[in-house]
Amino acid sequence: MPALKLSIDPNSPAPVYRQIVDQFRMLLVEGVLEPGQPMPSVRQLAKELGIHFNTVAEAYRTLALQGLISVAHGKSARVLEHAPAPAAPALLDGFRSKLRLLIAEMRAQGVSKARIRRELANAQEGLQG
Repeated sequence: MPALKLSIDPNSPAPVYRQIVDQFRMLLVEGVLEPGQPMPSVRQLAKELGIHFNTVAEAYRTLALQGLISVAHGKSARVLEHAPAPAAPALLDGFRSKLRLLIAEMRAQGVSKARIRRELANAQEGLQG
């Protein structure tokens, strides 16, 4: 398994388990984690991140409920094949709205249009794989 670069931001308003879920989801979408690949053990990841193992277990349960990993007692969690369903038009409209809002916030903070374009291109590259 490749070394995963997960990090926890103690100053984030997002709960720690949610930060883990979001980072794993990103790794799955970008193809860093592939179907059938084992996940780090709950205790191993907790130790690496310096957090309680129950927090990692909660993140794994959330990922399992979302159909992204399989979790079975006594076995390592594994990445599942995930074929996303076609997105509803309302979902795409919401995505566009959030993206525009995020871009407006970045511009208001002084981030240049060129930098935003580079970041969007980098994100797009992560989706091609």
